[in-house]
Amino acid sequence: MKRYLICAIFAWVASLVALPAKAQFTIDRVEAKTESINFTTADTMKQTTAASDYFSRARYRAERAAIRKERNSLEITSGMQGTLTSYNDPWVDVSGGDNSIAVVAKLYLHHTFTKNLFSVETKFEGAFGYNRMKVAVPMYDGEGNTMVDENGKTMMERDGIWFKNQDEFAVQISPSWKMSKNWSYGAKLKYRTQIAKGYASRTEQKRKDLKSSFMTPGYLDLSVGVTYVCPSKKVPIKVDLSPIAMSAVYANNSWIRREQFDEEGNRIKKAFNYGIEDPDKSSKYEGGSSIQIDFDRNFGKDDFLRYRTTLYSFWGWLTNMGLDNKIKRWDDYKTALEQWDGNIKTKPRLPIHPTVRWENTIDIKATKLLTTSISFQLYYNRAQHTALQTKTILSVGVSYTFKNK
Repeated sequence: MKRYLICAIFAWVASLVALPAKAQFTIDRVEAKTESINFTTADTMKQTTAASDYFSRARYRAERAAIRKERNSLEITSGMQGTLTSYNDPWVDVSGGDNSIAVVAKLYLHHTFTKNLFSVETKFEGAFGYNRMKVAVPMYDGEGNTMVDENGKTMMERDGIWFKNQDEFAVQISPSWKMSKNWSYGAKLKYRTQIAKGYASRTEQKRKDLKSSFMTPGYLDLSVGVTYVCPSKKVPIKVDLSPIAMSAVYANNSWIRREQFDEEGNRIKKAFNYGIEDPDKSSKYEGGSSIQIDFDRNFGKDDFLRYRTTLYSFWGWLTNMGLDNKIKRWDDYKTALEQWDGNIKTKPRLPIHPTVRWENTIDIKATKLLTTSISFQLYYNRAQHTALQTKTILSVGVSYTFKNK
């Protein structure tokens, strides 16, 4: 009986599992709004390339040094020449002779800065020298009076006197802008003077014998124009043509540029005005045109010989046009000058003549340090002297040149 009851229960459960099951669900409809999204540049992700290189201070300095060397050209030459002669007393008693010493120092600097089409050229050249030798000078007593002998003649003694033999320095600055391969336009400024005082002679070194000092005279040349540079290395000529130029001369020492008289009215010194005729003025300016020609070349396989020359000329035609009391003929000028009443405003004047300055230097190198130099200068300035002024110097000494290229 129990078997049939258990079977009936299993059959009833199986029928329930086999019947299909049904259910009902409700889903609400949702409508979503559509919106457009714009991305700005700020939302854009930037890409950066990460390199493995790092900053090197040594490399930076090397690159900067290479740029400076490319843009700058520098040459410095310094030298010292001198002679020394010495005799003892027995030698002088038998053969004669005199002890002497001469020393000359020179410095030459040439620097050029170039960046693209612009360049600045700077030149400095200076020479200064003294020599000492014994000369006959008057003897003075304790009160400063000249001593005389029994016959009334001035008593003389030999004494070593220092006297300068070279004294000049010049500075030139030339900015320019390149127009073509061989032509450029720009300006040129040049100034030259001396350092120490200059006297009439070795035995005349008192105040009344003073002829020159610093800025007496001093010369300033300013010009604007075009420059031509020859492309041939065998003929390195540079020509500066300046249709508008100015030339100035300075004499700041009033003692030198004026006539000096003693208490009795006797003239003890004539005037050295260097072309500045008005004694109340210390400078003179002239306007006109100028030309300058430069040549600088080394010769030989080892550049043992170097020749440098500069020819400069200025003509003050602009000042000539407005010059008062101008007399062209020399004879008429001398006659008018003799009849002049002394008033500086009515003084007869000659037309301004062109000035010419020609400088030549030849350097011959025997070794790297031993150099022989020959210098020749020619100067013509009618306002200072009617004749040509020349100077020639031959010297041998030690010289060293530094170049960065």
